[in-house]
Amino acid sequence: MNTITHSFAEWRADESGVTAIEYALMGSLIAVAILGAVGATGASLLTLYTNVSVAVATAL
Repeated sequence: MNTITHSFAEWRADESGVTAIEYALMGSLIAVAILGAVGATGASLLTLYTNVSVAVATAL
């Protein structure tokens, strides 16, 4: 019985899984921020390239 109690206490004291979860959360937040930035930049780049395309087509 003492071995089971000792094993359970070691399992509860182990924080390596907590660190992995924290890194996963930080990585997912960074990914969401990158996707948001790319989405916002992509829309403005589309407008820019459209304007350039129209200007080039008009000049020809």
